[in-house]
Amino acid sequence: MTFSRASSLLALVLAFVATSARADVRVPSIFGDHMVLQQQQPIRIWGWAEKGESVTVALGSDTQTATAADSGRWQVALPPRKASNAPATLRIQGKNTVVINDVLVGEVWLCSGQSNMEWTVAASADAQAEIAAAQHPLIRHIKVPLVQSNTPREDFQSSWQVCSPETAGTFTACGYFLARRLQQELGVPVGLVNASWGGTRVEPWTPPVGFQSVDALQDIYQSVIGRTPGTPQYRDRLSAHIKSLDAWVARAESRVDSNELLTPSPAYPPELTPYASNQDPTMLYNGMIHPLVGFPIRGAIWYQGESNHGEGMLYLEKKRALINGWRTLWGQGDFPFYYVQIAPFQYGSEDPEILAQFWEAQAACQSIPKTGMVVINDIATIGDIHPPNKQDVGYRLASLALKNDYGRTDLVANSPEVATLERLGNSLKIHFKNTGGGLKTRNEKAPTHFEVIGVGSNGFKPATATIEGDAVVLTSDAVTAPLAFRFAWHMLAEPNLVGGTGLPVGGCRGGEMPEFFSTVATAKEYTLVYDLDLRKLGRDIAYDVDNTARINQFDRVGYLLELAKAGGTTQSVFVSMDAFTDDVRKIGIPTVASQARFQQPVTSLDVFSNVDGITSGTDIATGNIEFWPDNYGMANAANVADASTTLFDYGDEIAFPNDGYGSMQVHNFGNKQTLFAINHWTAAAGADLGIGNGPSNTPDWTFTGNAGTYTTKRLRVFIRPISK
Repeated sequence: MTFSRASSLLALVLAFVATSARADVRVPSIFGDHMVLQQQQPIRIWGWAEKGESVTVALGSDTQTATAADSGRWQVALPPRKASNAPATLRIQGKNTVVINDVLVGEVWLCSGQSNMEWTVAASADAQAEIAAAQHPLIRHIKVPLVQSNTPREDFQSSWQVCSPETAGTFTACGYFLARRLQQELGVPVGLVNASWGGTRVEPWTPPVGFQSVDALQDIYQSVIGRTPGTPQYRDRLSAHIKSLDAWVARAESRVDSNELLTPSPAYPPELTPYASNQDPTMLYNGMIHPLVGFPIRGAIWYQGESNHGEGMLYLEKKRALINGWRTLWGQGDFPFYYVQIAPFQYGSEDPEILAQFWEAQAACQSIPKTGMVVINDIATIGDIHPPNKQDVGYRLASLALKNDYGRTDLVANSPEVATLERLGNSLKIHFKNTGGGLKTRNEKAPTHFEVIGVGSNGFKPATATIEGDAVVLTSDAVTAPLAFRFAWHMLAEPNLVGGTGLPVGGCRGGEMPEFFSTVATAKEYTLVYDLDLRKLGRDIAYDVDNTARINQFDRVGYLLELAKAGGTTQSVFVSMDAFTDDVRKIGIPTVASQARFQQPVTSLDVFSNVDGITSGTDIATGNIEFWPDNYGMANAANVADASTTLFDYGDEIAFPNDGYGSMQVHNFGNKQTLFAINHWTAAAGADLGIGNGPSNTPDWTFTGNAGTYTTKRLRVFIRPISK
């Protein structure tokens, strides 16, 4: 045989094989042996075949026929069925036949999120006993492989497993314990579709249409569609880049033989660069959720948030985008979406209120229709971000489904939540709903982790809590007229308050928060001298309020600094001290014009702050100030105890020139602590601002240039007049 004849024969064989492959009817992996189909909903089946091919799908006596479109995709919808424990066969017939055996009809739940949803039965509490008892052939599970993708994928490689001691160890534990209860109480098959990936944020699970639906997330939506080939935004930006490249190439060609320098070619626009991480928006939706879209489900359970826990109320908007997006694409209306509030955990050295604010955002997600939240602060493991008790998590998720979706209306499935708040003179009375017959505590002791605040209280103070049926009454000897409360407002809080059914109360707060300065016990003793919006920082300081003309003698000086970032809590600190000068013009920003220059200890320092880590107290003997307009160095020129000579901290050295970088810092050197710093004010938005110690390499905030990151930044300077 000649080479040309052999090549021709090979080409014919390859063409035949390719044609045969294209002609084969096939379905995605979600349709496979041992699968569970959702009862009481049209049964959508889809797949691919050769263009124009007729495909018949039969499930028992129910039959539908479809014709493959130009893309090769076909789809049918079989009539809804009631749940059945009897295995059926699904047959898909075209030019070839696909047979799927052991098909059940029951309840299907999508299980998604990060590691606490991916967490397996084998890694959970009492794993050995749980696995040995996992004889539940009517529970089925399929795990979607961990795949990230820039474009929506149509399929994945996996298979359904029948629950048994040999398989259950690899199931999602939260999903398994939900399914076990549902199967036992409903008596129907339960299918779990497990699409979860440890350590992931919420954004990668969200489709573009989800971001589009939320006004607060339009920046993410624009970023997504700007990277999506075929969109007008992508086309316009790429066309502009091509034009700039063409112009550069033309210039380069004209200068090949010249001695003239050529500028580098235009860089590829970063806004067109494809996402590369499983943390980037849409990447896990594309790779792991899109192949499932349209597969009928009862609803979804979700356990995620640890990777987004520092975002406060922004998480509500991101959760809204996720749920809106999934519901829109599934086309089943507002299917149930139940989720787990993340557990108390030691998140390093961060402000312990950050997690409490995130719990508040998670609770607010219940404002989204047909959602519900499980509280688990009673089953946490403070040193482990993965609480092993997934049994109670699954049980509580199942309670939400049983009550809201399966007719068990008498079931108390939600944790108690604040309903109303009464102010009763020297006490607050909190009325709760969903108490399941009244409140109680897990250990039969008084409720823990309640705090109250009021005018002159020097911040939140521990409260004595007394249960009165569905209410809790709060009092505190340190707060004569409480205005607001907070409960379990700390990342390590494991409170004991529960409802009658044992469901725990989640972290919460309420009431009318008093203005920070009004809570300072000595506030009424002070008179305002200067008030400055720090957005107006610059070489020349023009105070919004300047009362120096009305000030006579004084014996103490006080400083109130307030800082907040967009969407964040306002950080505040008030420090006061015995007067270090009798010239009121020298107690403000120490500009060259003010002639203020102080590097010295101060006496009787009082400190009050809502910033975690700052040591509050009165008559502190280890205060010092560094006020000057000059440059400064790291040397400990004033011999402040334990100050560093290699860091900018609470003991530095004034340096030339006088009109230099500038420092306005108050410290408690006994605690090695910066109380507040305003540096480099001539740089305006590039100034340094901070409460508490700054980054490890600059405890006094020098060179941080962070003033522009704050939306609220205000300094007030006070004096205490000398009584005549």
